[in-house]
Amino acid sequence: MVKLGQNFLVDRNILDVIERLAALDQQEVVLEIGGGEGVLSERLAAHAAHVHVVELDRRLEPALSELPGNATVHFADALKLDFSALDPPPNKVVANLPYSIAATVILRTIDELPSVTNWLVMVQREVGERLAAAPGTAAYGAPSVLAQLACEVKVLRPISRTVFRPAPHVDSVLVGLTRHSGPIEDAVRELVHQAFAHRRKTLAGSLALASGAPRDIRDRARAALTDLGHPPDERAERLSPDEFKQLGARL
Repeated sequence: MVKLGQNFLVDRNILDVIERLAALDQQEVVLEIGGGEGVLSERLAAHAAHVHVVELDRRLEPALSELPGNATVHFADALKLDFSALDPPPNKVVANLPYSIAATVILRTIDELPSVTNWLVMVQREVGERLAAAPGTAAYGAPSVLAQLACEVKVLRPISRTVFRPAPHVDSVLVGLTRHSGPIEDAVRELVHQAFAHRRKTLAGSLALASGAPRDIRDRARAALTDLGHPPDERAERLSPDEFKQLGARL
């Protein structure tokens, strides 16, 4: 394992699959986070107008310097990079995402890059299943709601560990996201995080435990849940993303 815990995608067949599913054309701008040695970057650059490659590890600079002229390499932390400053702005995200930041980066790009309409990302299996999880399932949580408030999320296919060098100790999946809504309102995002902050509590009880919560938030939440057709003691994991949006409007 290299210093930053990277697992480089080396399997030609999987690269072919990503290239096909990305469905790029010469007018599109792609954001790739975790460029690694540039194997995927080179393929993306061959089919897009421009590719922004984000990579943290400076030791990979020699390999990435060989990319075509329509690829811009940003040596930066993807958790700190100002995505809105990317020029030209990307309309697709295609990446083998670093496992440790995958969910956070996906949610950041949804919020901060309204120009992006499609994502094709390789992530740890548990992360992919969580993002695509349905209400009422064990994997459903705040990341599921936040992703699905803005996008349709699908787990497209499992990925074998053997396609990476070195092979990771976890399984991976390819996930596709297609935007159907704009950025999530701050109030709704905060509501979702507060609702799932105490998984053993009811939704109303969890909101009541939030810092600075209004004194009557428990009663208001219980009334709003009743209006939505749920019992007043409902738990957060039973509400759909759309119901969270409606709940936010009522609170």
